Amino acid sequence: MEVTINYNGQAVAVEVTLEVYEFLDRADHKTENLFHEQRRHWDGREFDEYIITTEGVGVYGETPEEYLCRMETLHELMAVLDTCTEAQRRRFLLYALDGLSLAEIGVLCGCSKVAVHQSVEAVRKKFIKSFENRLNE
Repeated sequence: MEVTINYNGQAVAVEVTLEVYEFLDRADHKTENLFHEQRRHWDGREFDEYIITTEGVGVYGETPEEYLCRMETLHELMAVLDTCTEAQRRRFLLYALDGLSLAEIGVLCGCSKVAVHQSVEAVRKKFIKSFENRLNE
């Protein structure tokens, strides 16, 4: 993806990966949110010290090491999900990420609650096996 950044007062177009683009996009949103919070207090009212210490110091508190660990964990999780069937993956993500009940997922996928339960359990067992293998290494 191409991103335009200001470098020494000049706009420079740079080609970056999707991860870097998302990181920069989140940083822009945080900066904009902080600007709006500061603008609300333009008339001299007390500016919240908590906002200054948590939002004003850095755009994110995540260090590069933490980011790398988080991304490695995500890749490991996605590798396990890649071993699942499409139905298992979809049902598991609806259950784990979207918080839908087994019955709701069954209605969405056009299957029974038992079938959803079996899919979710199969994926859960694959995760457990993967993590056990990782601990034994």
